[in-house]
Amino acid sequence: MSSLANNYNRRKISFKKGKGSFLYSSKGIKYLDFIQGIAVNSLGHSNSYLNKALLNQSRKVWHVSNAFEIPEGEKLAKRLTKNTFADYVIFQNSGAEATEVAIKVARKYFYSKRKPYKNRILCIKNSFHGRTLAAIHASGSKKMTEGFGPKIPGFDHFIFGDHKSLKKSITKKTAAIMVEPVLGEGGIKVIPKWCLKGLRKICDQKNILLICDEVQCGIGRSGKFFAFEYSGIKPDIVPIAKGIGGGFPLGAVLMTKKVSTGMTPGTHGSTFGGNPLAMKIGNAVLDKIMNKKFLRNVQKISNHFIIELNKIKKEYPKIIKDVRGLGLLIGLQLYRDQTNFIKKLEKNKLLTIRAADNVIRILPPLNVKKSEINMSIKIIKKVCKEYKLK
Repeated sequence: MSSLANNYNRRKISFKKGKGSFLYSSKGIKYLDFIQGIAVNSLGHSNSYLNKALLNQSRKVWHVSNAFEIPEGEKLAKRLTKNTFADYVIFQNSGAEATEVAIKVARKYFYSKRKPYKNRILCIKNSFHGRTLAAIHASGSKKMTEGFGPKIPGFDHFIFGDHKSLKKSITKKTAAIMVEPVLGEGGIKVIPKWCLKGLRKICDQKNILLICDEVQCGIGRSGKFFAFEYSGIKPDIVPIAKGIGGGFPLGAVLMTKKVSTGMTPGTHGSTFGGNPLAMKIGNAVLDKIMNKKFLRNVQKISNHFIIELNKIKKEYPKIIKDVRGLGLLIGLQLYRDQTNFIKKLEKNKLLTIRAADNVIRILPPLNVKKSEINMSIKIIKKVCKEYKLK
């Protein structure tokens, strides 16, 4: 009997090693891993470049307090600000923590401007921003908040795609609108370019901050460094995590100079956030992903993948309802519950994971090979054929 608490519904499978796009189970079975820790292993399993970076840093210093300067963190922050909209960075350990800091930054900004009443965050209902108490209430999901009352105040919600609902929800107390440019857990729903442009315009008109949660869709996952870049906008605050650490725990909040003014010494801290090991890995990940050729290849291989998935959809129109996504954040929406389909994919040695709306989430490493994409296409097609014969 396991001593682990029962808060996860774990699959009865464990792994002894991984390499690139593949995982090898404790029984020696080879799986094509298109979960990659849920969009975390941006460069695949046991990447030699990341391994070398980690080993080199581990021989120097693992951890020091943020009471001191950390050169590796200074370097990573400088690279992030030089190549993005941001002027400042606060490092964290995870996406949920990054979301929390994003909320704090927005509220503290207006407090410092003598507008403490502007403290409410407007989010898409049934979105996903992490699992801390504040983050689950930000998501507006009854399923996630049930049993964790009382309700954390300060969050309002609008329905995805309902612009009347959005405009009605804005009040003089609204400090920020927080959205995922591509909803991950929420069903791989892409917010259209024109919609993000509209959100930016509303925020400017109403003196509201725009927070783009790029924890899952950022760091090259969309084919650009950030998914919001497709719309040509500039947000005020962006929480990131997952892919920036390539498998090592690392999160951050990026922000403009304007909104950073409230974050004075003592307003936020993190014991492990920005430690030398994480910073070294983050810099190594950027070495690979910030290469324009690398991101062009993500777009190219994504286009191939989506074209092939749409061919399967056309062949099996009663099984696959929709092919969704951007870059290598892809969703297959089925007409019925996706649980059995995911099990059959696993039986055929392809690992995927669920999302809302009967969606199967497909998350290859960003350096996935075309041959590996084609391998997954064959498996998906085979499982569709098995379903059709039922």
